[in-house]
Amino acid sequence: MIQFNTRPAALLRGVAGVVLALAALGATAAGGVQQLRDFVTGARSAEGEFEQVVTAQSGRRPQEASGSFAYARPGRFHWEYDRPYRQVLVGDGKTLWSWDPDLNQVTVRAIGEALGATPAAILFGSGALDDNFELADAGERDGLAWAEARPKRTESGFESLRIGLAEGQLRRMEMRDHFGQTTVIRFTRLRANPVLAEDRFRFEPPAGADVIGELPGAR
Repeated sequence: MIQFNTRPAALLRGVAGVVLALAALGATAAGGVQQLRDFVTGARSAEGEFEQVVTAQSGRRPQEASGSFAYARPGRFHWEYDRPYRQVLVGDGKTLWSWDPDLNQVTVRAIGEALGATPAAILFGSGALDDNFELADAGERDGLAWAEARPKRTESGFESLRIGLAEGQLRRMEMRDHFGQTTVIRFTRLRANPVLAEDRFRFEPPAGADVIGELPGAR
């Protein structure tokens, strides 16, 4: 979610991968941690679009990507890249499906194993932030109130995460991994607590797809 790519697995480690959205609670004077807690409590579902930029310490040209997302806590989400090429990540609450259309390859994992203490857990998880992260206010910058979330588990795949919010809206995530790579995600066109169709969070492997991992119900 190491070299960055926009494959779904890279999203879960460094990002995220992923989301998102807006609580619309009107807490204009609240610090970053309080706004984050209010967002997690208030926005049980959301949809919108994102822009992602990854910068490496080596000075390589930043890698850009964009796409759309939707989620309904806990564990149900649809995160899709449309640029620079299509990639699809779907969580149905129990299983994570990662589809690479170019290769027609599907990777299957248990949702708990995949999310763990990753940035995606903040966006798509149960909302129990203190179980996996140490939170601290990180001041104001670029018109946003910032919260810093440091993982309690060393195997989380990232070193630090900063989350920028304004007036109860999630606007930005900045993640730094153990290799010095920084991923910035900006959230746009956010809509909190929409009514989302259940099939948004279902996935069936396409005909002829190479499936890696154990399908649900398989023995």
